[in-house]
Amino acid sequence: MDASTPPATTTTDPRSFQSFAEFYPFYLGEHSNTTCRRLHFVGSTLTLACLAMLLATGKPQYLLYGLLCGYGFAWVGHFGFEKNKPASFKRPLYSFLGDWCMYRDILRGRIPF
Repeated sequence: MDASTPPATTTTDPRSFQSFAEFYPFYLGEHSNTTCRRLHFVGSTLTLACLAMLLATGKPQYLLYGLLCGYGFAWVGHFGFEKNKPASFKRPLYSFLGDWCMYRDILRGRIPF
């Protein structure tokens, strides 16, 4: 993460942000633990693999598998390593967007992996 990312505070309510641009620095602060970020990345990668399998096979269970991979890995990261509640409980759309922006930023080397 870069120096412009403010640290997350336990008193910030994710619902207080008026735009995704305001929310994303908070989101990154909620993912300061390297293991948590890695688990998110693995879960997102597995989700993409499940979506590819859904398209390749037409079997709808791959949608369920993708959701389980994405959220399962993320929640283990939050509860087990980051020791916070996922922002997706209060801002599901922004959190979903944040997951994929963080994934992109990790791939581009903007966020340490």
